[in-house]
Amino acid sequence: MSHTSFVIDELESLLEAGNAHATFESALKGLPASLLGKVPDGSAYSIWQLVEHIRIAQWDILEFSKGPGHKSPQWPDEYWPKDPAPPNAHALKKSLEQIAADRKAFVGLLRKAGEDIYKPFPYGDGQSLLREALVIADHTSYHTGEIILLRRAMGAWH
Repeated sequence: MSHTSFVIDELESLLEAGNAHATFESALKGLPASLLGKVPDGSAYSIWQLVEHIRIAQWDILEFSKGPGHKSPQWPDEYWPKDPAPPNAHALKKSLEQIAADRKAFVGLLRKAGEDIYKPFPYGDGQSLLREALVIADHTSYHTGEIILLRRAMGAWH
C-alpha cells in the first residue's frame, strides 16, 4: 500500500467513522422529531439549523473541489437556514441523504485524485483535496458536538 493510499483510507475513515468522536449520524439517532426545531435557552441554533448548515457547507466544499466553475453561497446568510424548524416532515431525511451522498462523492474525488490530493487547485488560494477533506471532517465534527450538547440541554442524549 502506498503512502497516499494509506492517507486516503485514513481520510475516508475520518469522514465516515468519526474515530474518537461520535459520528454525525449517531448524534442524530433516536432524536425525537419534536426537538429538531427547538432552540434551547442560550443557544444560537436548533439542531435542524446545524444539520442544514453541515449539509450546505459540505456541499459547497465538494462543488468547489470539483472545479473552478462553482459559486459558493453568500456567507453567512446562505449557509444557515433562517427558520429553526424544518419546512416539512421529509426535510431531515432529504438533508441526511444529501450529506451522506456528498460525503461519498468527496471520498470518490480523493480516490480518483490519488497523489494529486496534495496539489493545490489551479484556482482558489492554495486549497488542495487533502485540505478540503480535513476541513469537512473538522467542520462536521465541531457541529456534531454542538448537536450533542443541544440534545443534552433538552434531555434527549444518553
